[in-house]
Amino acid sequence: MANAEPHANVPRDRFDFAIQPETDQSFENALAKARAGDRLTVDDGIELLTTGTDVPGIDRARKERVLEAADRRRAEVVGEEVTFVANLNNNVTTACNTGCLFCNFKDRSDQFLAENDADHGGFTKTPPESRRIVEAALDRGIYEVTSVSGLHPALVLDEDHREILEASSRGDLNYTPASAYEVDPGTYAAQLRAMSVDDVHVHSMTPEEAYHARRGTDWDYETVYGRLRDAGLDSVPGTAAEILVDEVRDVICPGKIRTDEWVEAMAAAADVGLSTTATIMYGHVENEAHRVEHLDVIRDLQARTGAITEFVPLSFVHANTPLADRGMVDAGATTDEDELMIAVSRLYLDNVDHVQSSWVKYGDEQGLKMLSCGADDFMGTILSEEITKRAGGEFGEMRSVGEYVEMIRSIGRVPVERSTDYTERRRIESTRPPHGPVLGPRADGTPMTPGQTRR
Repeated sequence: MANAEPHANVPRDRFDFAIQPETDQSFENALAKARAGDRLTVDDGIELLTTGTDVPGIDRARKERVLEAADRRRAEVVGEEVTFVANLNNNVTTACNTGCLFCNFKDRSDQFLAENDADHGGFTKTPPESRRIVEAALDRGIYEVTSVSGLHPALVLDEDHREILEASSRGDLNYTPASAYEVDPGTYAAQLRAMSVDDVHVHSMTPEEAYHARRGTDWDYETVYGRLRDAGLDSVPGTAAEILVDEVRDVICPGKIRTDEWVEAMAAAADVGLSTTATIMYGHVENEAHRVEHLDVIRDLQARTGAITEFVPLSFVHANTPLADRGMVDAGATTDEDELMIAVSRLYLDNVDHVQSSWVKYGDEQGLKMLSCGADDFMGTILSEEITKRAGGEFGEMRSVGEYVEMIRSIGRVPVERSTDYTERRRIESTRPPHGPVLGPRADGTPMTPGQTRR
């Protein structure tokens, strides 16, 4: 009998979910399929993620066998390169009233009203402010600007959308005119045009934001993403996914779009020529079966679109979130769960080449360990990171190219600067510092350091 210990934080007794981690498969059969490169079923994935439903907790000896299989698959698919992108996070606003229980990034949008003079600690940036931030980061060599924001009631797709909302008598559209707020965020199109400087790659507009950008209209997602593309959008982050199982979404984000609409939006983005990523946020109220069902949704979506360039597992940071405040969770995922999530993602998603390790979520040491559990990408330089920090995350806000080179080489792997969609790649062969980015529109190899000036 395998020697199992309770190394999982799944809150099994608190939520009466219909979907449970119960299968007719065995761990050994699932592992044999994974090692052979056969396509896994949901039951296979559950067996691997639980290290066998025949034993309680996580069996660490079995876990190591899963990690080994995933690391071998990683080497077969992408080799020994570890990629990263030189990027900036420019989130436009924290104003949001969606009410997701996992989030501490948001601030209630009514706090931003001009008539409310209470200090709320949030922010909203105008398009000119966004442009100035991107301009400065371009001089530091970034390739990509990522923008994921709260659902500010005044944010609309464009002026056509504003006219429709202004003329509507509906009271359920989460719309308030910009004139009512301290700061006018402009429109999504205006923000994208502002950030689209010198052909920098703009990675923005999640499915949830796209839903916000079509509320009150009869536009489909193709129309919305087509207009956003024309305004400067280059690719779409597959966040707002959390867990793509509706019984979990009903608990943690009942105000958000459902699974089928998330998929619809992502497919539409691909249909208008935008590449995408995909994520999972795990380690809160869901169980292992939900995690694998989520992977199955992503695999099916990739089979339809072929547009997903990477999969990003995001370990839930529980501190300072409503889920923790309400006593619904006591902690996030354990390290064992984190490692297995990376590994099973690699093994299950046989049509997605790249799996990311998030040093923001895991920290440097564990983030590097994930690169031996099936991951091959190590995020980006992230000149600002507000979302995890506001939820209680403990790790840094910036990673220089030089740090990447040193860390990746320390585990015997090859550092590679990449573009957002992985089509441009630069292997960093030189062992002599300094190291700086070269793929960005203004990048010239100058190291990314605080207070950097151009050569």
